[in-house]
Amino acid sequence: MSTSSTVDRAFRAALYETGDTALDTGASLLAADPAADAELARRGEEFLSTVWRRGWQPADVVRIVRRELDDVHVRLVSALIRAQAPRDDRPRGPRWKAQLDQLQEEAPDAAPRGDRFSYATAVLELYRLLLRLPALEPLDETAAPRSRDRRPESRMLGRIRALLAKAEATGFPEEAEALSAKAQELMARHSVDEALLAAREPSGEIPDACRIGVEPPYEQAKAVLLDAVAGANHCRAVWNEPFGFSTVVGFASDLEAVELLHTSLLVQATTAMTRAEAAQRAGGRKRTKTFRQSFMAAYAHRVGTRLAAAAETEVSDDLLPVLASRAVAVADRTDRLFPETTTTRMRGVSDAAGWEEGARAADGAQVGARPRLP
Repeated sequence: MSTSSTVDRAFRAALYETGDTALDTGASLLAADPAADAELARRGEEFLSTVWRRGWQPADVVRIVRRELDDVHVRLVSALIRAQAPRDDRPRGPRWKAQLDQLQEEAPDAAPRGDRFSYATAVLELYRLLLRLPALEPLDETAAPRSRDRRPESRMLGRIRALLAKAEATGFPEEAEALSAKAQELMARHSVDEALLAAREPSGEIPDACRIGVEPPYEQAKAVLLDAVAGANHCRAVWNEPFGFSTVVGFASDLEAVELLHTSLLVQATTAMTRAEAAQRAGGRKRTKTFRQSFMAAYAHRVGTRLAAAAETEVSDDLLPVLASRAVAVADRTDRLFPETTTTRMRGVSDAAGWEEGARAADGAQVGARPRLP
């Protein structure tokens, strides 16, 4: 029997049926034929190619595998993506490459093979998931390349990341405030410089889009927070709750600012929530998930209010048309990607103490104020 025939029989038994019995049958066939391993891996790369054509990206696939399956499957899919990348003949943009680079940097140890039956079972479980992934909105990186040297921009973003990392790591509130405020000032200046450049030297750049993970727990509050951060940085966010991410649409420099600030605010929220819970316990009151859920909801709501207020700044007459044009372009790209969207109400907010502590933490969160535009 050929190795291809073994894989075909295993797939017919396990991939297109449900239940453990079908899975066991397929895994038994593969376990009995070690020569089929290479063909099994090749078929996995074909499944990945299909997933890419459906609009998924490497980080999306790793995220959904982590969400739906176990660590062994995350290791398997990470190794599969790295193996398939050199044979991926489609042109990919910088965000795709950055995701591959991150996979390489965070490459886990190879999944322990254990016995052949367990290994084959894990592979078939992974392939089952890949097969049922639906089509997503394609996020082709279409932003036109700039003729100017972009290295100063990279240095600026590096400075912002370093400032936020220091703000999150320090145990001194005053130092964290100064560092975070400086980082937000640089974010705002970075965005303004991009708009001014567009006004003086139209580049033909169009809005880009990226997906940002919105992980449980408290994912609804985190999605609200991300939406607020996106709006304050001239972007728009659409939450996909079943797959655990939001798609953020905006110009490239603004998208980077959204990712940086959202991450920083989540770190600040987690730190503040842990501290607030400790104080609650020290006072003799036990708090459950409702405390944390209410805390995060209040934090997202209050930070959103602060960001919206900070975004209302005066601009010069010559810059207004540029900002308006960019806003229209972002809205148009969002509407084309998501012609139908719905709104949702915040759920699980019932703990008054959690809400109060979350709002207090948000008032102390370092979002910085955007400087007045020239």
